[in-house]
Order: sequence, then C-alpha cells, then structure tokens
Amino acid sequence: MKKPDLVILIAVWEFITAFFALIGMSALAFVALAPESWWYPDTPYIDGMHGWIVFGVGIGILILCVYMALGIISGIGLLKGREYGRVLGTVHGALSLPAFPVGTAIGILQMVYLMRTDVKEYFKSL
Repeated sequence: MKKPDLVILIAVWEFITAFFALIGMSALAFVALAPESWWYPDTPYIDGMHGWIVFGVGIGILILCVYMALGIISGIGLLKGREYGRVLGTVHGALSLPAFPVGTAIGILQMVYLMRTDVKEYFKSL
C-alpha cells in the first residue's frame, strides 16, 4: 500500500516542534542557572524566591522534555509507518492545540488526517 501523502509532512512538523521545545528548554535552563547577581537585588519579591523560581523552571523544562520526546518518537514512528507513530502523532496534535494560531490549525489538521480511514489502514497494514 502507498504511503499517504501528508504523513511525511506531519513527521517533519513533529521534528520542528521538538526542535522548538529544545530551544525553549535551553532558554529556561539559562534563566534557572543564572547567577544571583543577575537578579535585581532591590526587588523585594525576588528576595528568597530563587529556589522557587528554579523549581518552576525545572517543571517547565520537564514538560518541554516530555513534549520533545513525544515529537521525536512520533515523527520516527510516522516515517517508519508504525501504528504507535499515528497514535502519538494524534496525541501530539491534541497537545499542540493551545499554541494559537499555528499550533491550533496544524494540530486540528493533523488529528483529522491521522484519523482518516485510509491512513489508519496504511498503518495497520504494515
């Protein structure tokens, strides 16, 4: 059976979003690991809050790491024609919905396309 047309394009989108998640993780790590001298010393609400800021940034990095892993695994699965790639691609599309406007549009199109019967049959036939 012939590979559906947009599967490669969706896989490329998965890798692009994984790359942007890596950039976001790098930016958050840069903020979390900033020396104390970068924080404004005369700002009262920052005083003693550096630990909580690092904790919050760590949670953000963890979320982005999971999102990046999901994008990479689903992209590889889509390129290899595996069923888990289609399922994880659908999940990745659902998680992209809050990223208005581009993530919302592409996420909806991605979920609709990966749920079509001809695409499902392609992934089940391999």
